[in-house]
Amino acid sequence: MDIADFLTPDRIALDVKPRDKTQFISETARLFGSLVPALEPAAVETALRARERLGSTGLGGGFALPHARIEGLGDYAGLFVRLAKPIDFDAIDGKPIDLAFVLLIPFETKTPHVAALAVISRKFRDAARVAKLRKVGTQAAAYEALTAE
Repeated sequence: MDIADFLTPDRIALDVKPRDKTQFISETARLFGSLVPALEPAAVETALRARERLGSTGLGGGFALPHARIEGLGDYAGLFVRLAKPIDFDAIDGKPIDLAFVLLIPFETKTPHVAALAVISRKFRDAARVAKLRKVGTQAAAYEALTAE
């Protein structure tokens, strides 16, 4: 499994300006709804909020990996988000986040979602890649940074 299996160049949002975690979740649900017509933003928002109630997906180092299972979703769908200003996300290191990868997971899937989460996590453990993602100016450059080996 590779990140390009669930991320497309158009599902990259740079310099998004949510005030807080709540608005971040609402905004990403709306973005998914506009980019993936089969997705209902309200269902995405509800699922992401429910997952966050189980425990924060803020993994530290300024990065969060919100994810949720979505009824009726045919395949994994990812969205990379870079924030204009860091926000509190209840991350494990107590620091705000400025980068996030939101992953939507089909209820019915043959590929364990842990594999997809691992693929994403590995990309964001690479300090040089993360530094590049914080500076890129275009969706194309962000996509290239995310999909490069």
